This record gives sequence, structure tokens and C-alpha cells, in this order.
Amino acid sequence: MNKRTHLSNLIARPEFGPLILLVLVIVVFGTLNPNFLSPLNISNTLTFTVELGLIALAMTMLMTSGEFDLSVGSVFGFTPVLMWTMVNSAGLPLELGFIIAMVAAMGIGLFSGLFVTKLKIPSFLVTLGMLLVVRGVALVVTDGFPQRTWDSQDHWLSNLLVGDFRLGGFRIYASLFWFVGIALLMHYVLTKTKAGNWIQAAGGNPDAARARGVLVDRTKVWLFILSSSMAALAGVISSIRTSAANPNSGSGYELEVIAMVVIGGTVLTGGRGSIIGTVLGVLILRVMRNGIVLVGVPGLAYNIFIGAIILGMMALHSSLERRHVERGR
Repeated sequence: MNKRTHLSNLIARPEFGPLILLVLVIVVFGTLNPNFLSPLNISNTLTFTVELGLIALAMTMLMTSGEFDLSVGSVFGFTPVLMWTMVNSAGLPLELGFIIAMVAAMGIGLFSGLFVTKLKIPSFLVTLGMLLVVRGVALVVTDGFPQRTWDSQDHWLSNLLVGDFRLGGFRIYASLFWFVGIALLMHYVLTKTKAGNWIQAAGGNPDAARARGVLVDRTKVWLFILSSSMAALAGVISSIRTSAANPNSGSGYELEVIAMVVIGGTVLTGGRGSIIGTVLGVLILRVMRNGIVLVGVPGLAYNIFIGAIILGMMALHSSLERRHVERGR
């Protein structure tokens, strides 16, 4: 009976469904094309997974508090553009350009957070406006042309963020370690700390949370800052890795990131989120995109698969939630 209870609790966890789906996707694509599990393909998949994953981690925290950030894709493109414009045109050291660009990204998050909490405007509308403003600034600054970044390859900051080494047939970037470290830190914060309790309380029932002394507005503002900061860091990492800072980079990332978070089990209405689930959601969508290409399915069909997965996972999460509630009665 005890083993059955443990199994039921395991199945009821929001991470269980994404884990099974990830294993299933890997098995299917690995069977259809042996190159799918090659060291080269795994390395390439993990490289881009990390950059979107950094944004998804912060989005998980923000969505757990009951808010969204649709500006992350624009911040992803804007931050490296700003940094490399200052380095190439103004002659600033890379370190100083990086700091200024990150502070600018934090300012974007602060602005969004204050608009949402002080003016009581829905985050969907505020960050949609920021998406357009930030993307427009990036295009105006560059006249729509990518910025040169390739002189940075031997710089210590570039090596710290994106330095790579070989492990057998695998090519591993330093950004993977940043992703793993930040994921572990955020998981700890969300599940083991007072701050994590505040985040969940702010999304679950903000009025009750305020009555208990939770600083709901301050918590949400800091989460908006975190969201913009992670998007900025991901953009800088991508620009160094690809030797290009394109003002159009990140277009559509906001919706893909939200899909990753939702697939991972974070509740859209706030109150409950899972960093582990988000990591699985990130891997599911990136592995699926890669596998679709390798087996010869047209890339344009990718959105069909994403939509089907989102609908399927939502049905699964809803079913598990109902069973959990009924068992608790």
C-alpha cells in the first residue's frame, strides 16, 4: 500500500508527464534517425537549448507569481546590440559595455514591473508595449544591420560566458554550466526559501498574501528585473557564440519560452511552478525541433507539434490535478 501511495504521488507530480514525454521523444527520433543521438547533434541541441533555457527559468519564477513578460525576445535582441554598438562605435571596453547593457536590461524589467504593480495594468499589455518599444530601439540604433562581434573571441569575458572545450566527441560550452547552476539556484529559491514562498503566495492569492505580510508588489518587480536580466544574458551569450548581434534576434521567443514553462507544469494563473519541469519543457521543445529536421519533416510543421504538445500536456496536468484534489477530499 505504501509503495502504491509513493507511485501515485510520483505520477501526480507536474514533472512526471514532461519526463515521460521527453523520454518518448528521444526514443522515437533516435529510432527514426541514428544521427539524432550522435555527439555532434547532441552538442548542437544543447547549445541553443541553454540560451532559451535561461529565459525560461526566469519566466517560470515570474509566471509562478501570476505575471507574464512578452518583452523577453526583444530584450534578447536589444541587449547585445547595445553592448556591441558601444564597443564598436564608442570604443568602450567589452566589460563596461556588458555592464551598461545589463543595467539597461534591468531598467526595462524595472519599468515593466512598476507599470504593472503601481498602475495596475495587466502584465500582458505592459510587456507587449515594451516588446515593441525595445525592438524598435534596437532597429533604429543599428539601422536594421547586425553588429560586428568577432573581435571578442579571445576575450576573458567571452571565454567565461561561452568558452568551449571538447569531451570526447562532444563540444561543451561554458554557457551550459551557467544554465545548470542558475537552474539549481532557482529551484532551491522556489522550493526551500522564504522568497520562494512569497513568489507562490503572490501568484496563488495576492490579497491573502498581503494580509500575511508578503510584499507582493516588490516581489513581482524583482521578478520582472530577473526576467529581463536572464533574457539579456542569453542574448549576449548568443551574440558571442554566433559572432553576430542582430536586432531581429529573439523574435517569437517569448511565446516559445512560455510554451516551455507551461509544458513543464507551471500554472498559467500563478501559484505553482516547477524549475525542474521547465528544464524538461525546454529539452522537449528543442529536442523535438531538432528531431523534426533530422527525420525530414518540414520545419514549418514545428508549430503544429508545439500546439499539439501544449494541448496534450494541459489535458494531462488538468487530469492529474483533478485526481489530486479528489484524493485529498
